Amino acid sequence: MEPRAPQSDEFFTIHIVDDDTQLRLALDTLFRSVGYATKLYGSAAEFSNADDSYGPGCLVLDVRLPGLSGLDFQQQLSSSGSSLPVILMSGHGDIPMSVRGMKAGAIDFLPKPFRDQDMLDAVSAAMERDRQNRKHADSHASLQARAETLSQRERQVMELVAKGQMNKQVAHELGISEITVKIHRGNAMRKMGARSLADLVLMVAALRTSNTFV
Repeated sequence: MEPRAPQSDEFFTIHIVDDDTQLRLALDTLFRSVGYATKLYGSAAEFSNADDSYGPGCLVLDVRLPGLSGLDFQQQLSSSGSSLPVILMSGHGDIPMSVRGMKAGAIDFLPKPFRDQDMLDAVSAAMERDRQNRKHADSHASLQARAETLSQRERQVMELVAKGQMNKQVAHELGISEITVKIHRGNAMRKMGARSLADLVLMVAALRTSNTFV
């Protein structure tokens, strides 16, 4: 039976990191047979030195590599802020390895030899994870851009309102009139695209989480 192809995405690239040349080529053939672009690396260092590994895609990573191990490399990527989904594979995998990899955010841990369909299913899940990651990043970038249009006073009012303070309390803290608070609050909601106070509170929380706001 022919393996089921995951949903196609012409811009999605699968990065295969394994020191086993035969396996790299076999995976390359499998992925290209269902329409994916691939790039091959023999070690974590080769991948790190590539300048083209940050577009939409996923990483199919062997646990046991020369030099930096796959698990350590996965941790390094995570610590650097990379959101590239990772699929781990190993011919010597054990439970502690799989637990560590999954806790670090791996999409799947496939023991060698694995079925083609299991790998394609893992890639399909990785594609969806990558799509969601990029959607979230685009949404957050848009949120930051809107926040940058606020005046300093509008930011101050928005922050205090998001903390639950009433207009009268905000006015007292900032030394301005209550009507002025209402104007700044309305401007902030309009510029941020907030349809309600609850929306505004969530936006401020998201900006604080990324340390890009007050």
